[in-house]
Parts: sequence; structure tokens; C-alpha cells
Amino acid sequence: MILNATARPGKSASLPWLVWLHGFLGSQQEWQQVAAAFSDYPQLFIDLPGHGGSAGVRVASFGDTNALLDATLAHHAVAQYWLIGYSLGGRIAMHYACGKPRSGLQGLIVEGSHPGLTDPQEREARIASDSHWAREFREAPLEQVLNAWYQQPVFANLSAAARAELVALRRRNHPQALADMLEATSLGRQADLRGPLSRLPQPFIYFCGEQDSKFRGIATTLNVPCRLITAAGHNAHREAPLAFAQSLSPLLPQPD
Repeated sequence: MILNATARPGKSASLPWLVWLHGFLGSQQEWQQVAAAFSDYPQLFIDLPGHGGSAGVRVASFGDTNALLDATLAHHAVAQYWLIGYSLGGRIAMHYACGKPRSGLQGLIVEGSHPGLTDPQEREARIASDSHWAREFREAPLEQVLNAWYQQPVFANLSAAARAELVALRRRNHPQALADMLEATSLGRQADLRGPLSRLPQPFIYFCGEQDSKFRGIATTLNVPCRLITAAGHNAHREAPLAFAQSLSPLLPQPD
């Protein structure tokens, strides 16, 4: 089994693939505005389990997700590549890179993603919280749940119009599939990856919105380069795609 994905050939055969992983509630469409600036590169846009064209794909753990990502990269003959992930996609990218990634991984770009909780009580609390949200997705009207989701503190910088736009966009999701993925990849079930991340042989760069105080704080625990996107919140690449692309570009191998 593989994940639904769209491969886009690049203009230069010498450049590595850019593999884009979206966040919870998103789809492979999420990265399109940023990716438009990288037409020289071959690119792979992936729908994560429970999302978009992979809504019918279920996983029980990060290990299952790693296996699907591995199979998807192999199916599309992805050789040299960079993983670029936001939020849940970033957590999956970190977990994959710290495991046994497909050979050819050249770098890891993560935006607004948590490397893992260290306190057992925090883990238990997060599992309980995600189970609560999963119940809501399964039982309550989706639009109601989405409105509540985007009232969480991490989205505090969003205007009412921006929240309404996201709710309208996310209504296309399948609530049962979202609930399953939320529980399977709960932050409470994720290993603390700080140690393995510090030992990665590949470059690891962290992106964060300037107004995302929670993840700016998390970035300081990683001891890696952090690129701040000016005047942006948690979903920096959506709020400021041009600035994000301009910050990302010099980090990647350049066309000949």
C-alpha cells in the first residue's frame, strides 16, 4: 500500500526531490503556493493517512506511517530528496528521518512541529486531549468541531475571516478518518526525538512564524538553526508563502 501523492518533474535532473508533508486537516494542496517557487526541482506532494486522497488509508502508529512513506517514495522512484513538513507532517518527517529512512535523504525542513514530550504526565494528558478531540470529530458536526479547533491558543493570531476560510476549506475532510489519524499519531504517543535529531548526519532546519510563541519556545530546545517568518503565526507557509519560499531557497542545493 502507498499514500496518494502527486509527482511533479523538475526542470533540472541534477537536483534532489522536495517531498512535501502537510499538517493535520490539510492535504497535498497545502504546499502549492510555496512549491511554485521551486519548479526546477522534482517534487512529491503527499496526502497523509486519513487526509485528501489518502482518506481511506488507516494507520495505528508512527511506525505504520513510516512504512507507508517509505513505500510511497520507492513507488515514485525518489532517490536524493529533502523532507519538508509542517506540524503533523513535520513530526512524521522527524520520526522518519530518525528511523531508517530510505537512502538518499539529504536534509530535513520542519515548520512548527513538536519533537516530542519528555514528561510522562504530559504524554498522558496529551493522549487524553487527542482522544477527546477524536470523539468530537466522530460524533459532532464537522463544522462545529473545526470552529472549536481553530479557537485553540496556537491559532490565536488568526483573524475571524482567516478562521472562517480554514473551516470552509477543512470541511472537505472525512471526520472518522481524521479521528483515527489524530489518535494514531498523538503527540503523546510520539517518542522524544531531540537526541536522535541532534545526531542526524543531514542538515536539520526549523521554521517558525514570528508570532508563534509556543513553537518559538520549542525551537530553542532543539539547538538547530531556526528561521523566523516575519508577521506570521503557526501556519507560516500559508500566511506568508513568498517569505517562506525566500527563506527556504538558499538552504537547498541550487540549480547549475
